[in-house]
Amino acid sequence: MENILRPLTVVGGSVVLTLVIGWATDLLLRKADDRNHDTPLWGLLRRGRIPYQLVLCTALLRGSYVEAGLFPSHRTGIGRAMTLVLIGSAAWLVIRIASAIVETSYTRYANARAGRDPARVRRVRTQVTLIMRVVAAVVGVVAGASMLLTFPDMRTAGASLLASAGVLGIVAGIAAQSTLGNLFAGLQIAFGDMVRIGDTVVVDGEWGTVEEITLTFLTVRTWDERRITMPVSYFTSKPFENWSRGTPQMTGIVYWHLDHAAPLDAMRDKLRDILRACPAWDGRAYDLTVTDSTPTTMQVRALVTAKDADDIWTVRVTVREQIIRWLAEAHPYALPRVAVGDAFPPPGRDGLRRASSDGAARRLPEQSRNGR
Repeated sequence: MENILRPLTVVGGSVVLTLVIGWATDLLLRKADDRNHDTPLWGLLRRGRIPYQLVLCTALLRGSYVEAGLFPSHRTGIGRAMTLVLIGSAAWLVIRIASAIVETSYTRYANARAGRDPARVRRVRTQVTLIMRVVAAVVGVVAGASMLLTFPDMRTAGASLLASAGVLGIVAGIAAQSTLGNLFAGLQIAFGDMVRIGDTVVVDGEWGTVEEITLTFLTVRTWDERRITMPVSYFTSKPFENWSRGTPQMTGIVYWHLDHAAPLDAMRDKLRDILRACPAWDGRAYDLTVTDSTPTTMQVRALVTAKDADDIWTVRVTVREQIIRWLAEAHPYALPRVAVGDAFPPPGRDGLRRASSDGAARRLPEQSRNGR
């Protein structure tokens, strides 16, 4: 009877005690979250309740398994399995706690500077994302190494592995040269402030917004909802346009090819009225000038401003469409035309010869008709 009650008591007590402690801890975190609305720390810490309970339960079972006397012939294997679970759940818990602390710090920083310096907020967001990936990778490697060290055979092989670590490191470095290059490029992007999450960039002729940055690749979401994934080493080895670098304010250009008689002063007044009615225009500046001229048309350029890349696109298409519509309705003569007319021979000997040949050509049909 004792052989049955003891395992049930030990295992059941460990599970019940884990549930009670987990419930009490979650209740305290929930109350702390309700009292402190200015920080998301307590709510984020609640995400770690599953690995927290797993650590508690595994630790209690690992410490009381010998007293339970359950499966004594498999004591070593069961003990090692619980140790592996304990290491894995502890690593999971550490990652969740670190993520909660880092996310809380970033949220406070973003709330304090969102209105004053949005570019710096995006920079910190990029750094935080990559730091969390590095922390998760380091914790995972340490946990994996700790799990391997629980096996006696791995301890014996450790000396030989350490002895050949130099040669293996050189071989691995050569084999993973591109991967390591992307890894260091990701760290350089994170702390060198080259590109940040949320920046508007132009790469290989594609315009889009940086959506995700990892240690090895970067994802750009284009204006038509496509995703372009490229290695981060691209941004450290090739030139690219970053429209969000510094201030997001932009100046846009609109071109028209018009007739030389186009009413430029009236176009300037119309441009001013269009911009005043356009919500995307930031009111900083506008201009309309003639930048080029050809024998048949002239090139008119309008400069407009907006607070970011999205608004400058809206302003440009609005100005282009409404100016063309206004010219077609009020000043149709200003639109480019194709000159069509009779061709006259130039004066001189060549012109007379061409005129006589044309007359002879006209007379030939008449003579053929008379002959018939």
